[in-house]
Amino acid sequence: MNKLEIGAHVLCKWRDDQYHKCEILDVREGPTPGNTEVYVHYVEFNRRLDEWVSIDKVDVSSVQAKEKSEEKPHHVEKGPENRKITRNLKRKYEELNHLQKQDEDSKLAALEKEHEEITKVKNINTIELGRYEIDTWYFSPYPEEFAKCDKLYICEFCLKYMKKKKTLNRHKLKCDLRHPPGNEIYRNAGLSVFEVDGKKNKIYCQNLCLLAKLFLDHKTLYYDVEPFLFYIMTECDSRGCHTVGYFSKEKNSQEDYNLACILTLPPFQRKGYGKLLISFAYELSKKEGKVGTPEKPLSDLGLLSFRSYWTNVLLEILRKHRGNLSIKDISEMTAIKTEDIISTLQSLNLIKYWKGQHIISVTPKVIEEHLKTTAKNTVKLNQRICIGHLQ
Repeated sequence: MNKLEIGAHVLCKWRDDQYHKCEILDVREGPTPGNTEVYVHYVEFNRRLDEWVSIDKVDVSSVQAKEKSEEKPHHVEKGPENRKITRNLKRKYEELNHLQKQDEDSKLAALEKEHEEITKVKNINTIELGRYEIDTWYFSPYPEEFAKCDKLYICEFCLKYMKKKKTLNRHKLKCDLRHPPGNEIYRNAGLSVFEVDGKKNKIYCQNLCLLAKLFLDHKTLYYDVEPFLFYIMTECDSRGCHTVGYFSKEKNSQEDYNLACILTLPPFQRKGYGKLLISFAYELSKKEGKVGTPEKPLSDLGLLSFRSYWTNVLLEILRKHRGNLSIKDISEMTAIKTEDIISTLQSLNLIKYWKGQHIISVTPKVIEEHLKTTAKNTVKLNQRICIGHLQ
């Protein structure tokens, strides 16, 4: 029998009471002596389900040792002594630039590998935020003294994080914030959106990013918040405005990004808030007279939300419009970039190649069928309410 070591594969009992193939990412002593715990990644599931499990959930007879991979030497192109003397200087410069690019790519890959190793094990298992206790999904780079806590207590208004419940209770007596520290720019049916400047409210935005990283796999923005605006959506009651989700946006994007990161907190998911935030981002693009696109890569849930939003918007236009309509026309009407429109229509199989060109081919029946499947849990933005500073 192979021992439980990092990198080994093993069968582990999951919450469905079935055994699934896992990779062991870490091993530690449990709370009682001799009770080993392993941190596992379920191969067939998303990383958000990675968790610590006790040894009694592991089929130790199924352990497959980590495969040892031999380090292969990097390929290096032959030096100038092997080049023909007839090559001109331009070719030499191209080759040097190519080697430099290879070196940069190699360094980037090494950094990404190092980052992956550091962040592959969750450092905080649960958080308490307002009236919710939430299981986390991913690693977040909280300061070391907080990152070793199994549970973190977070003020739902200022997002300050603490190690103990009694510290949070003392903090709540002093914290006078009852909504995000910015301008309220939208209010409708108990929902408000606040625009917060990362430069003016640096600590709050950094705390927001650390919180968000617990639920976003691809997010890398933690402390460099000054170039960004943050749009925080809240549910409001007599106690204050409670954060349900947010998106961030570069103040000046050269790539026409209208959204950098987006998150709906787990207790508020499946309520349509994700698509509402996306709709808000595109309304801001329309006000700016620009087309926009989200920054890539998107998380798996982010991609699903965007694809659902694009599908709804495009099919609604196709249902109402009469006459010829080009991709460019749709882009100008919706502020959605043409490549996002094309990829969405292709995923719906609504673009055909006819007489040497691509055309949108759709029938009213097809539109209605698609809209029925995407209409669930949709909260629509009230576009009659001006998106701007409320008095």
